[in-house]
Amino acid sequence: MLSATILPIAKLNRRLLWISALGGLIALGAFAFINLGRWLDHEDPLQKAAAIAVLSGRMPDRALEAAKLYKQGYAPEVWLSYSLEPTTTLQKYSVPFAGEETYNRLLLLHEGVPDNAIKILDPPIANTADEMRTFGNALRQQSERRLIIVTSKVHTRRTATLWKLLSSKDGQAIVRGVSDDSFRVDRWWANTSDALDVVREVLGLLNAWAGLPLQPAPN
Repeated sequence: MLSATILPIAKLNRRLLWISALGGLIALGAFAFINLGRWLDHEDPLQKAAAIAVLSGRMPDRALEAAKLYKQGYAPEVWLSYSLEPTTTLQKYSVPFAGEETYNRLLLLHEGVPDNAIKILDPPIANTADEMRTFGNALRQQSERRLIIVTSKVHTRRTATLWKLLSSKDGQAIVRGVSDDSFRVDRWWANTSDALDVVREVLGLLNAWAGLPLQPAPN
């Protein structure tokens, strides 16, 4: 009689244990989902540096943020990268296009950054990984081995990860997001633009953590 009673109780306890574990996993997943935007927004405290590097993309926000930091005295130069695309492809169709670095330079000039403080670096880039290498090579030539990198908030953690993977030997990177970025860290799932950015960043981070087995996509 006692054995017959203990057996159902043991089964019930195991079932309750599985239900509790499943509930815990669901709660953990929900917490991670809600806080994913905050986790991706990973910025470093500002310090003075050799230069402020503007990652390509999201004009005009990143260039304007770099100009703001320059005027606040954080660095004596602003560095821009440049890409051969889409200029090269458009030239095949006789369509003129000034590269993004041209417009970023004009934005910096408009915001009061002197022309002699703006440097467009070689070689041309195709993605963020290329930019880390280009900026790292330039930083290696400086006596001050510290660089401020300006990007979008959602892109800050991946930028820091790629710098550590590819260019940490060249010096220290201070990664900063655009101060008035529209990315909603607390409700990133509320619009398609933020949601797509988050998916892209998570996949990019997985690739970086794996050592970049997949060629990073163009910016």
